Amino acid sequence: MFERPDAGERAVLVHVFFQSSQEDLNELKELARSAGAEPVCVVEAKRKAPDSKYYIGTGKLEELKRALKDYSADIVLFNHPLSPSQERNLEQALDVRVVDRNGLILDIFAQRAQTFEGKLQVELAQLRHLSTRLIRGWTHLERQKGGIGLRGPGETQLETDRRLLAVRIKQIQKRLEKVSQQRHQSRAKRKRAEIPSISLVGYTNAGKSTLFNMLTDSDIYAADQLFATLDPTLRQCKLQDGGSVVIADTVGFIRHLPHELVAAFRSTLQEAVEADLLLHVIDANAEDRDDTIFQVNQVLEEIGADNIKQLQVLNKIDLLDDFAPRIDRDEMGQPIRVWLSAQYGIGIDLLFLALTEIFSTTKVKKMCRLSPSQGQIRAKLFSVARILDEENIAEGGWNIAVEIDKKHLGLLKEIEVEEIT
Repeated sequence: MFERPDAGERAVLVHVFFQSSQEDLNELKELARSAGAEPVCVVEAKRKAPDSKYYIGTGKLEELKRALKDYSADIVLFNHPLSPSQERNLEQALDVRVVDRNGLILDIFAQRAQTFEGKLQVELAQLRHLSTRLIRGWTHLERQKGGIGLRGPGETQLETDRRLLAVRIKQIQKRLEKVSQQRHQSRAKRKRAEIPSISLVGYTNAGKSTLFNMLTDSDIYAADQLFATLDPTLRQCKLQDGGSVVIADTVGFIRHLPHELVAAFRSTLQEAVEADLLLHVIDANAEDRDDTIFQVNQVLEEIGADNIKQLQVLNKIDLLDDFAPRIDRDEMGQPIRVWLSAQYGIGIDLLFLALTEIFSTTKVKKMCRLSPSQGQIRAKLFSVARILDEENIAEGGWNIAVEIDKKHLGLLKEIEVEEIT
């Protein structure tokens, strides 16, 4: 569809400093490596506002040309979103492929997608991104198609491409709607079974997948790279009190996450929206730790998950000097933060303790005395409560010690009950 220069692996990075906003240059380097490129040079500039034609000034454009020649580079990666016209102008001036920050993230997502749903979501995001950039790929778009066998009803090539894109986008959206319904049914089933759900969220490369593997004894792919996890994974996890929770590992967030991705991955991110608890995994060793926390909370607000209870997990404490794992609590004594190292399993027991406390706050312990005729109540207790102890009574019946959620206390109205401390 496009007449664009070929893209290679040797990349020149372009980073512009503005007074109003700052992107992270180190993050751009990590994005480039995650996409399979080799950063060979960085061209930096300072501007009050982007240039409307090239984003950078003509002086920096000449510097960029020299860098491409000196380092034999064949692709330029911008740490900023570019307009379609800016990308077109830069590619014409440089005669190499130019990719902006959003396009780079989309490319990484395309490489990481493994499941049918993930591939559909990435394709949808790419098509939405592409639909705004159709005009730059052709030099003959103003002309209508002509020649024998090519004459259409007055439709230009640009109009044809836009129509085909619109058709494909609708097809993908219909397929994703079916997948979303299946996910919704699964979540509804878990809610009926009263199994709490936990969603791991956090900045990309904070260690979510490593923590997920440690909590659920799984072996999903985890690597020291951005967006190592793309497709969501759900596993059941046993808590210290014998209860169960379902933990979902989700895609990592990043500052200025492209809107096309947020829209395309909405069904996947719904796991976070409908979770009972968010485990906000944070790289404790990151220099911009507070900023990454802000960026994650911003995305959570965008998808409607900002009101869900959070437990912060400060990961990678093994990279800090003489730092011991611990639980931070609020003024009510509730866990709000756990410091640990998922890679080495340091402090994982404290996280289990915190989760047990959080999901045990609505439970009470009771000693129940049941008569022989109350076997039906006994069966219900076994289905909704955790049985701590049971003994048969000589004259018939049972003494049963249970831990039960307060919402099920109605079952105990017809039987003799004592509080257990």
